[in-house]
Amino acid sequence: GRADAAKQLQPRAAPTADGLEAIRQAESEGLTLATSSSSSSGYKGVTYYPKEKGSKKYTLKVTVGGKMVTLGYFATAEQAALFYARRE
Repeated sequence: GRADAAKQLQPRAAPTADGLEAIRQAESEGLTLATSSSSSSGYKGVTYYPKEKGSKKYTLKVTVGGKMVTLGYFATAEQAALFYARRE
């Protein structure tokens, strides 16, 4: 609906210091963080859960053999995207 469209139009928040470090690490490893316009985090497979307890509010999920598998929980979207890039 309209709320979903508005959410997609909002710019992604600027990365934190930890997020910037993950971006630098990806660059140093020659990796590209896979972006996604349909993800709440802006990165492929990464979902933001603001109500999650603790500091790890980003979840990385992928489909393996037709089943959804959670690969981990991360403090920043960029850290999760780096993990995704490393497994490609």
